[in-house]
Amino acid sequence: MKSVRLGSFAAMVVVGISLAYLLGYGAAAYIAPTPPASAFPGAPFEVFWEAWEVVQEKYYDRSALNPQALTYGALQGALESLGDPNTGFVTPQYRAILDEDLEGVFEGIGAVVDLNQDGYLLIIEPLAGRPADRAGLRRGDVVLRVDGRDTRGLSLLEMIGLVRGPEGTTVTLSVQREGRAQPFDLTIVRGRIQIRTVETAMLAEGIAYLKLNEFNAHSARDLRDALEDLLAAAPVGLILDLRDNPGGLLDQAVVVGSQFLAQGPLLYERSAHREEKVHEATGGGAALEIPLVVLVNAGTASAAEIVAGAIQDYGRGVLIGERTFGKGSVQAQYDLSDGAGLRLTVARWYTPRGRLIEDRGLTPDIEVPVSNHPPQADDPQLDRAIQVLLEQVGAREALIILSRASLAGHL
Repeated sequence: MKSVRLGSFAAMVVVGISLAYLLGYGAAAYIAPTPPASAFPGAPFEVFWEAWEVVQEKYYDRSALNPQALTYGALQGALESLGDPNTGFVTPQYRAILDEDLEGVFEGIGAVVDLNQDGYLLIIEPLAGRPADRAGLRRGDVVLRVDGRDTRGLSLLEMIGLVRGPEGTTVTLSVQREGRAQPFDLTIVRGRIQIRTVETAMLAEGIAYLKLNEFNAHSARDLRDALEDLLAAAPVGLILDLRDNPGGLLDQAVVVGSQFLAQGPLLYERSAHREEKVHEATGGGAALEIPLVVLVNAGTASAAEIVAGAIQDYGRGVLIGERTFGKGSVQAQYDLSDGAGLRLTVARWYTPRGRLIEDRGLTPDIEVPVSNHPPQADDPQLDRAIQVLLEQVGAREALIILSRASLAGHL
């Protein structure tokens, strides 16, 4: 079984909603405790097994010699040495967290997170109306401790495991916030968080609004259904809101992008072996001609950046908001026989015009920053999107009138 996710395990994860990036494919062999050295050619592996045998034979505390724990520790250390935050070893305990996320219903606080450069938990975005948001957690907050435990040095999954918990229970986060001299504590009551893939509205200006929250297995179907309902109302324009969308499945990104682009490459995927795979638009899109604006921000990542980048490259729509997250690598997860797994970066992707998104992100055509200090009640990015669409519609109508007048003069 194989599936590829473009969201980042250590680049952005949703605590209590979607990890949005972490399905895997393939199978790999579990490293047995005492395989022969000949099974691992080369000096480095010979040294590893030499050390393993010394530990097994000489270590004083025999009760602590747990082959599984030693194997897991070796794998974790080996993959950490690659220096790639998106590559790592996943124990069976944390695989359960990944499996939960695929169901779309979680118990946690509801926030998009990352690891900052110091190894602490960084709040990318608290989700509106969820426990983290209601408790006052803000974009840019850094979590130093969870229930008194220092988070530095923990993996992102370990931190998520600490923050999540049963609905109705509490978790206390020690938070460092810009502008405040000292850290402070926030106690949050965990909730049951169910993510709606698509949210829609018809705005008073005759503009259709569609927010896509993640790229899960149902995203393309749900978005297509929502588009058909919205277009039945004959809107003058469409706003596609990809803000705080952490990404997800590659195949869903291709189908979603194809709703807005009739043909051509949507992205290029390049592997470590310089192999290039082109992902083409599938055709038959529902919204190929309607005036389009795409809203993006720092929480727009991975598969969401694929769609936004393709729309921008082809000039199909206008990007409005803030620079996107910059997640342009592909992770695959290889299942091990005991339920653990290896999560590896296997490729990077590029927009149709060959732009690399990794660590760079997308720059909007129109930048509209939003300050969360204090949080804003209005939505200047949405307001700007409405203004741009109305200007486009007005220009379109003027061209139609001129064209008709020209034809009338030649009959």
